[in-house]
Amino acid sequence: MKHLVPRRRGLARLAAVATTVALAATVTGPAAAGTATEPTPTAPAYYLSGILPSGQMYVYMRDGKGGLDPRSGAYVWKGLTTAVPVDPDLTGYQDGAYHVMSDGVVNQWRGGNLKRVATGWQQYTSVVSPGTLARAAHPDLLARDRQGVLWRIQTRADGTLAPRVRIGAGWNAYTQIAGVGDYTGDTRPDIVARDKQGVLWLYKGTGDGRAPFAPRARVGAGWNIFNRLVATGDVDADRRSDLLARDPKGDLWLYKGTGSAAAPFKPRVKIGWGFQEYRDLF
Repeated sequence: MKHLVPRRRGLARLAAVATTVALAATVTGPAAAGTATEPTPTAPAYYLSGILPSGQMYVYMRDGKGGLDPRSGAYVWKGLTTAVPVDPDLTGYQDGAYHVMSDGVVNQWRGGNLKRVATGWQQYTSVVSPGTLARAAHPDLLARDRQGVLWRIQTRADGTLAPRVRIGAGWNAYTQIAGVGDYTGDTRPDIVARDKQGVLWLYKGTGDGRAPFAPRARVGAGWNIFNRLVATGDVDADRRSDLLARDPKGDLWLYKGTGSAAAPFKPRVKIGWGFQEYRDLF
């Protein structure tokens, strides 16, 4: 996927990260391109990453036209269970990630370095980072445990994690949770969640760290045709957060954000194929 604004900024960061890292193996960093003179977008712009069963990761930068550039090879992450892309300093661009490993260890990846920040995360079945839920200086993580309780975990400037705060129970009703940035036009990060019947629900951000989401609102049915929902922020460069969905055939669909809580997404547009080879997208 291609960063849009400073495509150079996103690619250069990726290339810098590709120099050396303590626990990673192979690297082939993308080349720098584009311009860094455009204004910072109001929606975050992350790249799309896919990881193969072997642990080989590839990244896709935005192409600036609502699609993705050809993939570029990155690290091989052995034992990676899930990755959570983050924008640690809220610059509008992905500058790192938290890697949850199969042994429950969490590593912060940033600037080509890995830092161990937590253990025991086998207890969580889903981890995402929609942004900063209470106007803090650094983004939050949301983690759902095996009992269906959702927890908010603040990240700190040094990459470490604050003690978790309970948000609520019943989140095991959902098969997918996703979200990066604002879907409703009020500048607060939101998330979406798909239930077991295939209905997608919107949880609008409140800005209150103790109760970060308003009661859910129904987006629509039929979302169980997808086996992966993934949020990377603004894909099509219109400064609104979007949603990506992969179907079992491997086709990748873009749901462009509208900025409206009543109808947060436009009809889907196919932007890729062959994504069934990835065991996970983030």
